[in-house]
Amino acid sequence: MPATPAWPPKSAPRLFVSEELAEGGMVTVDGNQASYLARVMRLGEGDAVILCDDLTGEWVARAREVGKRQVTLEVGERLRVREAVPDFWLCPALLKKDRFDLVLEKGTELGAALIQPVVTRRCVADKLNLDRARTIVTEAAEQCARTALPEIASPAKLDALLRDWPADRALFFADETGGAPALDQFASHPPPAALLIGPEGGFDDAEREAIRAHPNAHPITLGPRILRGETAAIAGTAAWMAAKGDWSK
Repeated sequence: MPATPAWPPKSAPRLFVSEELAEGGMVTVDGNQASYLARVMRLGEGDAVILCDDLTGEWVARAREVGKRQVTLEVGERLRVREAVPDFWLCPALLKKDRFDLVLEKGTELGAALIQPVVTRRCVADKLNLDRARTIVTEAAEQCARTALPEIASPAKLDALLRDWPADRALFFADETGGAPALDQFASHPPPAALLIGPEGGFDDAEREAIRAHPNAHPITLGPRILRGETAAIAGTAAWMAAKGDWSK
């Protein structure tokens, strides 16, 4: 007898939707999502789509009506509950657009709970299109099968970030002038935690002094080589996940 095809098929497209999902519910998608399903994925009636709502987890749905501008899906069984997310904030200084896009994408893939852009004196940008940023992290989460999205905060100036910093959260500061080895510092401080990364030109002396004076700050080094801002953000996040995040479980 022929083998029963896997359900849902591994090739089923994945989408995050804004409404809370439940078995038997109907979900209508339009705009770019509908175009993606109908024109790119060539979805037909009865085909499977994997839906996530960033609340309850991951669900399989069947296409009931497929149009070029609107697709109606019927929610079936839940496949996974929403994943547990380590309490880790990534706080990167704003970079050039393509490089900051990479930080958003890889920060999502690595499991950051929140990405807090920071504005410093040497930043080449001081604004961020939040809708575009949320699209980038959503697409990254869909591509790597995450069931949770990182929160994207509005950019904050460094002095405001330090002033309002939570008393219970460690602030690891990637300081190119030197600090304790990152893995040693990560191991010594349990979550919640955050990683602060500077811009292309680094922090200036006054900023570095203000950060080091903060009671929650822990200067760290990410090795003997100078890293670009996007590389430091990715490497530092990966190192924290290995030391104290869900890579260590």
